[in-house]
Amino acid sequence: MINKFMTVYAGHIDIPDHGQDATPANDRRHSNDRLASVFDKTESIAKTMDEFGYDTLWLAEHHFQHEGYECLPNILMCAVHLAHVTKTLRIGCGFNITPMWHPLRLAEDYATADILTKGRTVFGVGRGYHSREVETFGSPIIDQEANRELFEEQVEILFKAFNNESFSHKGKHYTIPADVPYRGYQLKELTLVPRPVNLPVECWQPIVSASTRGIEFMVRHGIKGLVGGGAATMAEGPIQAYQRVANSMGHDLKLGENLTIGVSYYLAKTREQAIHEMLPYYEEHVKMFAPLGFVPGITPAQIEAVARRGGWDAAGVPTLEHYLKLGSWFAGTPDDLVAHLKSFEERYPGMQHINLSPPLTTPKDKIVEQYRMVGELVMPHFQRHPAVQAAAQ
Repeated sequence: MINKFMTVYAGHIDIPDHGQDATPANDRRHSNDRLASVFDKTESIAKTMDEFGYDTLWLAEHHFQHEGYECLPNILMCAVHLAHVTKTLRIGCGFNITPMWHPLRLAEDYATADILTKGRTVFGVGRGYHSREVETFGSPIIDQEANRELFEEQVEILFKAFNNESFSHKGKHYTIPADVPYRGYQLKELTLVPRPVNLPVECWQPIVSASTRGIEFMVRHGIKGLVGGGAATMAEGPIQAYQRVANSMGHDLKLGENLTIGVSYYLAKTREQAIHEMLPYYEEHVKMFAPLGFVPGITPAQIEAVARRGGWDAAGVPTLEHYLKLGSWFAGTPDDLVAHLKSFEERYPGMQHINLSPPLTTPKDKIVEQYRMVGELVMPHFQRHPAVQAAAQ
């Protein structure tokens, strides 16, 4: 049953205009002061979520985005800060893009955050999707197979470093430690200093397909998965595939166990009002993500159309209503959202986490209000009765 509420906040600043008739995505550029405002916005979100008992605030690592959409370059530093201005909220790395790191530096930084936040930093890894970011840091992303190969070796190293008092590794991309003399002996092993104190490390990764290979890799390392809301409508999507693969590897998972569904949502007094207010944020989302391949079903001609002002209807760009019907987006009243999430509980009896995120570029005052509405009017319907919870412990 669902009892842990989470969100992904990728670090969008408040922008002055929204939607298909507003500034094209590639034409957006903001001052450094405006870009730096993301940290104040992040802190306000974290404090609100902490007040209402959310489980995890997931932050996304991104770089060089003068457009203002994703402006948090170091989420582990953010986690340490946010843990000191909140009481119980966990801060998740959603996700550290490992091809932009040396795996040992990432392992050290996570271990430091784990200790300084007393276990309230949640690890997460991803392969990336911005060529401007990943390729600039010297790793492949356009070559997807090379990216996957590098990523998988890096994750192997991360877990070796976390789980072993000392270790070595020899692969295609890394030889650890370097084969060099050190203080009178030949170096053969390394110890991560510090190692995380909360073991095993809880780790999450996005799941964007039902690939058996990718899911086998996750299950082998005990990695949990965040899947898109559209997967709820698939007969054999990532949710079913994760259970099938995990159980074939000797596990006994209920459908939805170790997974969460990510749903973009917006609440208002009526469904009509919610759709009206959500629409410009949806259009901003499409402007940002369609060229990156993250708007399912959109054609190349429609991608060209969303790069310009207006004219979306004539180009046949998929509407907000289309994705509302798919279930990957949600607009309605708090009671509507309760019913929507209860349907997830029925379909996925093993799922404990739900990931609800207001749309990209939702302004600070409105995004805080959205989290407050969920905390006050939705979450109480999913909190276990104290007597039931006590009996289960």
